[in-house]
Amino acid sequence: MDTERRIGVIGLGNMGGALAASLLQAGHPTWGFDIDGTRLERFEAEGGRRTSSPADVAASCDTVITSLPSVQALEEVVVGNGGLLTAGRSGLVVIETSTLPIDAKEAAREKLRSISVLDCPVSGTAAQARVGDLVVFASGDRTVVDRVAWVFGTIGRSWHYVGEFGVGSKMKYIANLLIAVHNLAAAEALVLARKAGLDPKMVHAVISDSAATSRMFEVSGRIIVDGTYEDGEAKVEILHKDLQIIRSFATQVRAPTPLMAVTAELYTSAMALGMSSMEDAAVAVLLERLAGLRDHDG
Repeated sequence: MDTERRIGVIGLGNMGGALAASLLQAGHPTWGFDIDGTRLERFEAEGGRRTSSPADVAASCDTVITSLPSVQALEEVVVGNGGLLTAGRSGLVVIETSTLPIDAKEAAREKLRSISVLDCPVSGTAAQARVGDLVVFASGDRTVVDRVAWVFGTIGRSWHYVGEFGVGSKMKYIANLLIAVHNLAAAEALVLARKAGLDPKMVHAVISDSAATSRMFEVSGRIIVDGTYEDGEAKVEILHKDLQIIRSFATQVRAPTPLMAVTAELYTSAMALGMSSMEDAAVAVLLERLAGLRDHDG
């Protein structure tokens, strides 16, 4: 292992903080920045080297991962005070992992002309990120992708080169569409099981071993059976945000997405009912209420 590879992470939220932890555990000197001081303190306590701006991260590293919650955050990281645009680093590679509209990422890449920017969303949870168990959808200049393949090998159990810049985001849209729909399908099946008088734990175990299973039925189904929705890492608000991006993209390319449309409406309802910080499997709570299995205050 080459422990001299210097890498930075900008955005130390659930996913970014977990990516940083994975890199630190692998022995890579890791610099970080976040506007939240508490996150910086946690990062430093885990062995990271805190900085005061994105430009400071870039000054110390050859490769920088960005993991950001919004288009506005990406713009601030690129062109804001102390942003990457002011770093003046040639040869820097920025691995953009956020789930954002493609045009926002393309705009950032255009502004950072002297920097190599890749579009590389990841599939998996923050818990998976901490142990290097993500799947990376890498897109952009293939030569640059190969140069930073060591990063993908550290944070992921596998990575795929999927094509030119922007294809990584398209792959993430498809993946998250399936996650959302499968979450709702798992909720619907388990609510039906309860209404039919079946033991939901038994149903979850048996279906997980059958042809009807899916990864989300296995993961989200366990959460639904246990009712452990609070303080989730895969939050309702994050998936709701992603669904709005995916719906806009599907409209742009004129693709029918009827299952996603229904799913998105239920996630909007969950947001309206104050469930934003719950695990995204909490869409089941809405169906449980409709089925009379849960009080509307529960």
